[in-house]
Amino acid sequence: MRKTLLAVLALGLGLGLGLGYLAFWPVPLTPQVYRPLQPPALTGEFETNDAMAALELIVLPEGAVGPEDLAVMPDGKVYTTDLAGKLYRIDGAAPQVVEDLGGRPLGLKAGPDGALYIADSYRGILRWTGPGSLETLVTEVEGAPLIYANQLDIARDGTIYFSNSSDRFDPETLGGTKPTSVMTIWEQSDSGYVARRLPDGRVEKIASGFVYTNGVALSQDEDFLLINETGRARVHKLWLTGDKAGEQELFLGNLPGYPDNLERQGDGTFWLAFASPRLPSEKLMPYPFLRKVIWRLGDLVRPAPVHRGMVIQFDESGNILRNLQDPTGRLGVTTSALEVGEQFYVMSLDGRGFGRGAVGDLPAMQ
Repeated sequence: MRKTLLAVLALGLGLGLGLGYLAFWPVPLTPQVYRPLQPPALTGEFETNDAMAALELIVLPEGAVGPEDLAVMPDGKVYTTDLAGKLYRIDGAAPQVVEDLGGRPLGLKAGPDGALYIADSYRGILRWTGPGSLETLVTEVEGAPLIYANQLDIARDGTIYFSNSSDRFDPETLGGTKPTSVMTIWEQSDSGYVARRLPDGRVEKIASGFVYTNGVALSQDEDFLLINETGRARVHKLWLTGDKAGEQELFLGNLPGYPDNLERQGDGTFWLAFASPRLPSEKLMPYPFLRKVIWRLGDLVRPAPVHRGMVIQFDESGNILRNLQDPTGRLGVTTSALEVGEQFYVMSLDGRGFGRGAVGDLPAMQ
């Protein structure tokens, strides 16, 4: 009888400790109430297809992963980087290592001066003109550290527009063990912003209040800037010139996936890559307490991106022109897409390489 009683007490104590852990153990998140819209079905302009199946997987050398973005230089050379910070030339038959830059380069863009500009999530905004030339341009914005530079675009006058995904979670401090994107979106903290570096070196914040700011891209006339807000599955439009200068409006809302990078094609259209389709766990967004409990349960139950490739092309009015998908997810988390001459590229956050194929094999624009 005594042994039974002790066993019951031990079981009760264990359950109590377990429930106490799930309910009260400190977590780094302070979830905010958010009531997302029902995601659109993959029909109509987002109809399911396998248009990316024809792309060849171009594998990075030596087991490297994570070619997040690409940049096309004035001389036609195409570059990407990897998770470990290596810079590759990728317009030939096979990727060639150019230099080990270190850090974690994300967004890449060629500047009007012929330099390669880099948004590095560890180090800020960088400039590169050749081996050994890497220089740091921006490490803080309005007196605060720039802790998660993500993507950038460069105006014709050299102004650099860039996104800072979060002011809450530093990816370098986290060491990749707890992805900043997942933490920020699960928390729904709106500490993301967009800033610009002017040609005279001044840096100023121009838009804020985003849940994980990501891709940015200038319009053809540079009169507005498009801004991806990954955590709320939408794209914003920030007017830069004219009577509406400084005003912000919704450009594309309630998208079927979480938008990552934005690339301007140069013909008045843009490519947007979805890192993942929308997750069923969004149903828990109105319930902060439950989201803390889920976080305490660990990686096996925490939300994570789903590998299902999808990129779309649209014009400056928001009309969807192309919708390319890969339901198999063989490229991993898709992050960027762009036509370069006769080649079409789709990049990846965590894949072993990137997709490349002939532009002529793409479906015709709608």
